[in-house]
Amino acid sequence: MTVPEIDIAEAARRHAAGTTVIDVREPDEYVEGHVPGAPLIPLGEVMERVDEFPTVDEVLIICKVGGRSARAAQFLRGQGIDAINIAGGTMAWIEAGHPVVTGDEPGS
Repeated sequence: MTVPEIDIAEAARRHAAGTTVIDVREPDEYVEGHVPGAPLIPLGEVMERVDEFPTVDEVLIICKVGGRSARAAQFLRGQGIDAINIAGGTMAWIEAGHPVVTGDEPGS
């Protein structure tokens, strides 16, 4: 199954327009810095927490550089969820100068 992928500029545009971003990294990575408003659902928990993903609108999936998020998005698409991978992940988000939130809460 092919997983749609967008770059950081498009991810930032969609995030600003209100599209949900979900982070699938591990908690220690998430605490160091994440996309504002993005809740954490670690890749290892995606299958058991699939009901926490939006089913009506698209959802953007992010990890550190794009590998784990691509796997999560592939699984989610198989469940009928319009999941889109963010190429480059959080590292590219930070390198592009977009804001991040630290700590274990999504922030805003």
